Amino acid sequence: MKLYPKLYLNNLKEITIELLRKNNIKGLILDIDNTLIDFDKKLLEGCEEWCDNLKAQGIKMCILSNTNKQYKVKKVADILNLEYLYFAHKPNKKGFKKAKELLNLEPQNIAVVGDQIFTDVLGGNRSKMFTILTKPIDTRDIWLTRLKRPFEKPILKRYLRKKENNNEYMA
Repeated sequence: MKLYPKLYLNNLKEITIELLRKNNIKGLILDIDNTLIDFDKKLLEGCEEWCDNLKAQGIKMCILSNTNKQYKVKKVADILNLEYLYFAHKPNKKGFKKAKELLNLEPQNIAVVGDQIFTDVLGGNRSKMFTILTKPIDTRDIWLTRLKRPFEKPILKRYLRKKENNNEYMA
């Protein structure tokens, strides 16, 4: 199903080099809001070290955000030393295609990491990429995301039930 991620994790720091190698992932497309930063724009604790560690092991990364606030995305991208695209209109495939070109990788070697089903997971799946849904790092969201969260809950519930029934890996 296009709304189901390949993996569901507590946060992006659970993504290890072993997990990436096992799934033949060589690049990550990272969401920003509630994935890298919280509502107050604070970077997830330990995120810099996590990012530096994976980059040192050859993993390519970039940020793909729906926000139209370039300064916000640029600030995080500068801290993590990553390229970025903003105002991406996810789940539209155009932003994912641009991110793929930035990474210079094939879709099957890219994982999309984010906290929203209707933007990150749907867009990544439509773009034939490996999708990793993370729990939001903050309970607060912008108004548009707050409107979508109730619709994500039953999808996530069915996904988790299906994973449990299939005894598949679930974080």
